[in-house]
Amino acid sequence: MYVYILKCSDNSFYAGITNNLSLRFKQHNAGYKKDSYTFSRRPVSLVFHQEFSDVLQAIYFEKKIKGWTRAKKRALIEGDFDMLQILAECRNATHHIYKPNE
Repeated sequence: MYVYILKCSDNSFYAGITNNLSLRFKQHNAGYKKDSYTFSRRPVSLVFHQEFSDVLQAIYFEKKIKGWTRAKKRALIEGDFDMLQILAECRNATHHIYKPNE
């Protein structure tokens, strides 16, 4: 299984999962499904993919990526794991690192 990220013609990102990356990429660019996110945003380019041997891990990772911000997706695509870690940290004012020591 593969989890992949496409960059669309409007510069948005689309994350998906497939067992045949080459075929699925061709389908996205051919407009295989008219109601899909990428249909009106073609052409698309493949900017990231990762192979998984466990389908459940692939599904989990795809769902995780879909919830990420654009900045986190870009850090993953660029292989900037330091930035990915920074972006993954909680920035909420109630987070324990922001509370004063008593």
